[in-house]
Amino acid sequence: MNNILHSKIYGQEKSGTPLLVFHGLFGMLDNWGSFGKEMGELFPVHLIDLRNHGKSFHSEEMSHDDLAHDITHYMEHYGIQKANLLGHSLGGKAVMQFAIKYPLKVEKLIVVDIGPKAYPPHHQGILKALESVDFNQVNSRQEVEEILQQFIPEKSVIQFLAKNLYWKEEKKLAWRFNLKTLSEKYSDFVSNAIKFGVFTGETLVIAGEKSNYILPQDEFQIKQQFPNSSIVKIPNAGHWVQAENPKDFNEVVKDFLMHQFID
Repeated sequence: MNNILHSKIYGQEKSGTPLLVFHGLFGMLDNWGSFGKEMGELFPVHLIDLRNHGKSFHSEEMSHDDLAHDITHYMEHYGIQKANLLGHSLGGKAVMQFAIKYPLKVEKLIVVDIGPKAYPPHHQGILKALESVDFNQVNSRQEVEEILQQFIPEKSVIQFLAKNLYWKEEKKLAWRFNLKTLSEKYSDFVSNAIKFGVFTGETLVIAGEKSNYILPQDEFQIKQQFPNSSIVKIPNAGHWVQAENPKDFNEVVKDFLMHQFID
């Protein structure tokens, strides 16, 4: 029996190709709530927690292939033959791997602020901060945030991580994500490129104008593996494009999915 990823579905009664949305590392489907509501006015939208995140199952395995398999099982469970896929950051790697492996299951692909390449480790500070929290010693969210502040200068990052706190039992907080696996398998999903292959379907790569995740020199590799792709930069946005400029982000996504996208 395969574990099915946890999700929240908007616009279930709508016709049209469903859009499956996958968040980034340390994220959860709730990060995409307002996007899901807006898009759910047009077509079915599934906001999905990746394995080891949110309310989805925990596992010791965390490769791009594992994430792609999870998407297959999810689609089979809901009887979805073909979907539009959107993934941000780690979720972007998952949907790229899925599209290359199962091209006939993908109508259109949207990759948000990530390339298919291997990235050098760059979350060490965050991992150290998260591992410094001893849930036997803290009694409130504020105490957890104060510990994170010792390692992480950006308030927005602390707030983003703190959304993952929940009361596991009375008077005992915990992280929703599986910190042990995410730390141990970090190199499997960040410091590895997706497997080489080609997806010839329509692909939109959205980059934050202020982000350095997609560099000009990455465009050759993107075009090699996704020859029918366009890269669009969203102004006034960094890596968290959908949160930093939701208006422009949502318009670009709508245009692409509603067949009005102009290269």
